[in-house]
Amino acid sequence: MEEDIPDPLPVEEDEELERDEEEGEFDWVVDEADELDDEDVVVLDTEAESFELEQPAERSGHIAAVDGHYMYVWGGYKNSQTTGFFDLYLPRNEIWIYNMETERWKKQMTAGNLHTSMSGSCGVCVDGVLYLFGGHHARGNTDRVRIYRVCMYVDSVMSCRILAPTKVVSSPSLSRNLFFGGYGYMAQGAHRGTFEYDETSFMGDNPGRGWNNHIHILDLEKSTWSQPVTKGNAPSPRAAHACAKVGNRGYVFGGRYRDYRLNDMYYIDMDSWEWHEIVPQQGPVGRSWHSLTPVSPDHIFLFGGFTTSRETLSDAWLYCVSKNEWQQFKHNHTESPRLWHTACSGPGGEVFVFGGCANNLLSHQRAAHSKELLVFTVQPKSLVRFCMEAALQHRELLSGSWDCLPKHLLHTLRQRMGGINALGS
Repeated sequence: MEEDIPDPLPVEEDEELERDEEEGEFDWVVDEADELDDEDVVVLDTEAESFELEQPAERSGHIAAVDGHYMYVWGGYKNSQTTGFFDLYLPRNEIWIYNMETERWKKQMTAGNLHTSMSGSCGVCVDGVLYLFGGHHARGNTDRVRIYRVCMYVDSVMSCRILAPTKVVSSPSLSRNLFFGGYGYMAQGAHRGTFEYDETSFMGDNPGRGWNNHIHILDLEKSTWSQPVTKGNAPSPRAAHACAKVGNRGYVFGGRYRDYRLNDMYYIDMDSWEWHEIVPQQGPVGRSWHSLTPVSPDHIFLFGGFTTSRETLSDAWLYCVSKNEWQQFKHNHTESPRLWHTACSGPGGEVFVFGGCANNLLSHQRAAHSKELLVFTVQPKSLVRFCMEAALQHRELLSGSWDCLPKHLLHTLRQRMGGINALGS
């Protein structure tokens, strides 16, 4: 049953925020309820403010998913224009689309019966369809979780109601989505895995919440849920962890369990369903609300997050699968710490980090939500990319010859010339 009184939003985002903090579907996504009282934070409806923008508003707790060279951004929340600790969910019928080739944003309004605005959802694109699972809204989270399928080519939305656990992270695999862990209510019926109550979550008549390490599989063709029988030592229950899929493996790093933010790493073989713990000699500190992004068949990129000592991080790391080792990644965004952001891998060897919070989301200060797009080049640029950039850099000299280019390249160059993206790196 949905709660009658809104929870403080930062709770969903750190105890659910943090506990749900970083989770995904082998893209696992994301609360800390004991940090703020109900009087400190008021969640407002999205219709309370107007968002007539040419670029996405600042936000945290949103989802971002890639299809081809497009990145789709939905949901999350931001500070209200009202003074004080007020938070506002972003409009539920609004999807922002970033073209990685032209470096430009476009807003797309959706149709259909989309239930409510949310933060802390999971999102993944499969065959041109954006699937949204779980999340937290103004009345809290519930064991009735909706999955929204947004067809990105016909701009229509339809939703279905499915009973499932809340607060998880997901990752796509063929015609199925895999979900691991999270923070929320105890799932109904028998479930494989462990659920541990958070003793601080029992308030009034509301049922308690806690952490789990369940794996759930959504069959996209049959629209059915199942749980695999796993082997090996599974990760402890957690939330606000991050996941990435490389080959037939689903990797899990970090996350929050009770008052600790972890730095352990596991993978599950999605053929044998056996868990394996990975123990590199050294690596990133424990964290939650970070991102974990596959960038090649042998590398995973980690950025940002939030430590046990409540430090918002700006460090980046590359994990080499074949060598089982972490290497710190040098970059130009060390002055841009982020937590509860999103990170997507583009076709040109880049990672696009959007939004998130730049300060301590659990402190009694106004959250520094961001609308900046940070771009990390983790793979060498292609020859086509170098040529495109040279043509733009020397456009006054070369523009007279542009008509000799193939139509798709000419179209891309003209689009990039059409405006300057203020959110680029």
